[in-house]
Amino acid sequence: MRRASKKSLSSAATASAGAEQVNEKQNRKRKGVSTNLTSRKAQRGPTKAVSKEVERIDQFFYTYADNSSVMIDPEGIETLCSHLEVPHTDVRILMLAWKMGCEKQGYFTLDEWRAGLKALRADSISKLKKAFPELVQEVTRPSNFQDFYIYAFRYCLTEDKKKCIEIPVACELLNLVLGLQFRPQYQNDYKINFPSLDNYDSDLAWPLILDNFVEWLRENKS
Repeated sequence: MRRASKKSLSSAATASAGAEQVNEKQNRKRKGVSTNLTSRKAQRGPTKAVSKEVERIDQFFYTYADNSSVMIDPEGIETLCSHLEVPHTDVRILMLAWKMGCEKQGYFTLDEWRAGLKALRADSISKLKKAFPELVQEVTRPSNFQDFYIYAFRYCLTEDKKKCIEIPVACELLNLVLGLQFRPQYQNDYKINFPSLDNYDSDLAWPLILDNFVEWLRENKS
């Protein structure tokens, strides 16, 4: 049997090394493809999760929305409140409107609903119920309460270009909104008999806003 020449051994070694380099490149290429696919899946993951959340929020909206207007109207809000087990006059419904940035009293649009419920992380009745305590805390923070207070009165302007609301409505709204800041004392001490104002005493520690309101009422009694 003949011995392999040095030349043929060298050629075989070179071929083997070349094959290893090719295999290594292919392996690197496969790994790169795998890494890219993993990266793409990771990038798609949150997007899919967000879209699923929006889809659930939209389905929740259409449970109460009117088919013709594609809005949740007063009737839909009544149904929503019954499912939430709260009266439609509950201050938390006003807070919900504030959170959604609703522009028209008694109506929730899809965009408003999405914005508010995404922020509250609520896509069902049970989750919305659980979100209420956190929403109350958010509204009653001094940094937010003034904005909520201003919003509440603006929200009650039911007609376009209207600049004031009726006095009885204002009184009820004051009771509703200021009750957030002065409970439980407010329930016992800060109710004013309207329109007589016979239980109002300027020497008592009424909130300044109520003092100003009573003064305005007396000046404009006629």
